[in-house]
Amino acid sequence: MCGIVGIVSSSPVNQQVYDALALLQHRGQDSTGIATSDEHTLHIHKSKGQVREGYRTRDMRSLVGTIGLGHVRYATRGNAKKEQEAQPFYVNAPYGIVLVHNGNLTNTRELTKELADKDRRHLNTTSDTELLVNVLASELQSAQSQTAFTPDIAFEAVSAVHRRVEGSYAAIAVIAGHGILAFRDPFGIRPLILGRRQAGLVGDEWIVASESLVLEASGYEIVRDVEPGEALFISRDGTLHQKQCAENPQLFPCAFEYVYLARPDSVISGISVYEARLRLGDKLADTIARYAPTDDIDVVMPIPDSARPAAMQVARKLGIEYREGFYKNKYIGRTFIMPGQAQRTKSVRQKLNAMSSEFAGKNVLIVDDSIVRGTTSREIVEMAREAGAKSVTFTSAAPPVRFPHVYGINMPSKSELVAAGKTIPEIALEIGADHLIYQEVEDMKQAIIEGSDVTELDMSCFTGEYVTGTITEEYLSWVETNQAS
Repeated sequence: MCGIVGIVSSSPVNQQVYDALALLQHRGQDSTGIATSDEHTLHIHKSKGQVREGYRTRDMRSLVGTIGLGHVRYATRGNAKKEQEAQPFYVNAPYGIVLVHNGNLTNTRELTKELADKDRRHLNTTSDTELLVNVLASELQSAQSQTAFTPDIAFEAVSAVHRRVEGSYAAIAVIAGHGILAFRDPFGIRPLILGRRQAGLVGDEWIVASESLVLEASGYEIVRDVEPGEALFISRDGTLHQKQCAENPQLFPCAFEYVYLARPDSVISGISVYEARLRLGDKLADTIARYAPTDDIDVVMPIPDSARPAAMQVARKLGIEYREGFYKNKYIGRTFIMPGQAQRTKSVRQKLNAMSSEFAGKNVLIVDDSIVRGTTSREIVEMAREAGAKSVTFTSAAPPVRFPHVYGINMPSKSELVAAGKTIPEIALEIGADHLIYQEVEDMKQAIIEGSDVTELDMSCFTGEYVTGTITEEYLSWVETNQAS
């Protein structure tokens, strides 16, 4: 999971990209990078850490030009500690290309061999984004004739990328001297949204970004989601070209975007994230009523912030008092996307504090958005008991995460998933809860897609059904061996 943005403007774009990345910080805090284009020159700055730490005044001044893109990284492949793996990635031929990518490629072994043996391209990192930019560059080279660059050349290259690359990818590339190319994988797993605003007499300015909130905060009109398999090319003068480049595109947006990843004020695939989370709470309340002794519960409490809408609905529907028992330190990043179990465990208590006045002597029902590794859940239950809770019923607005997620969320192995191979009572014992209740898979699906045109979701980490159809047990074993979270 990463956050990406690309802008074609009539004025300097550096501050616009920076502001957009600040709004996307929740999608990654390992590293950040911005690239801009001034005529035929590309300017790039990358840094470890968060956006507010990554750019000094001199860095921003060096990022000249009216076309630009940016990235915030949450490492799901490669090494989060290596600054050279920060995005964007650059190749000098053809044209000069700089690219950012949100997602996870799943045929990296095959692509690495092809790029070395067939395309004669050198890779300097283990990042799958470097693979993607080199595949795109190779296909642009193949599509290029003796004629000048045209959008059709870019679309032909993207079609070839779709045929060669497997997995999830929403990508934005600046092609030096020409414009911005944006494209999405044929299953639309990772989000990408197009926006437009008027620039007086100059014409249209364009933006593509991971979430709609970036568009709205920057004064852009939301045009639409980029379709699965579709490519957009926006020229330097603001002309938009678009083409479907996949043979059989299908929409399977990632369910985890709605459960946890996206900000609640975003709309993805026509679905309000906030309203989806409210509906998840409605469905969860029904399940709680079936399985939990609700008459004995005194208060409902959320784990802030992403679980708050669901918890509010649970409390309303069950007729139980809603209270905020955990205070969140907003200066600590999201613990789920921190690298390493030790760091996540340490950060839970730094991020959350349980207020004794809200817990003392009470039977507490806690609502969280999901339970993945169990690290956060275990710490939270302990904090509730230390604060005086008489009993703790722990609930999850998402179903049990029993399978690795291979499409851009850092859950590479079953061994780290607390629900893998365990019954719900066994998981309850693992996290120390008196009772544990999960959302049902079908309830989650219906809560998310209700009232929309979306009919399917990527729910692979809950069901073990991988939508691309290319994930084997052998691949999962290789990932578990070679990719630590």
